[in-house]
Amino acid sequence: MPNAPHLPQVPPAAPAATFGQIDKSAARSAGHPPPDYAEIAQRPEFHELRSRLRRFVFPMSAAFLIWYLGYVVLAAYLPEFMSIRLIGEINVGLVMGVGQFATTILIIVLYLRYAARHVDPRVRALHLDVTGEDPR
Repeated sequence: MPNAPHLPQVPPAAPAATFGQIDKSAARSAGHPPPDYAEIAQRPEFHELRSRLRRFVFPMSAAFLIWYLGYVVLAAYLPEFMSIRLIGEINVGLVMGVGQFATTILIIVLYLRYAARHVDPRVRALHLDVTGEDPR
């Protein structure tokens, strides 16, 4: 038929995309029920875990907020202090501003080390105790 529309050729289907060569679900198999979270929350190990995490998070958060708010207050109320030149065009405000990024990175590194040493092993042990499976 000369007047019939021409349909474009459809290329063959590409293989399914995977992320990091992961091509199967990490969902639990049907043989294992989900953990009883209410029961886990009552365990002394869980309370110790939360307490250990709070001992790091709350003081570190408070210290960072004080440091950040101090920077903002100094910038707002003491601009002459923030504009003191240290080296060439680099002033106190610039050094403190870059210091905000540096302390954020430092807190991340400290938290990762703290979690790896004090939190993650206890989470693994609690998971193993509750489910009987290695969480890895």
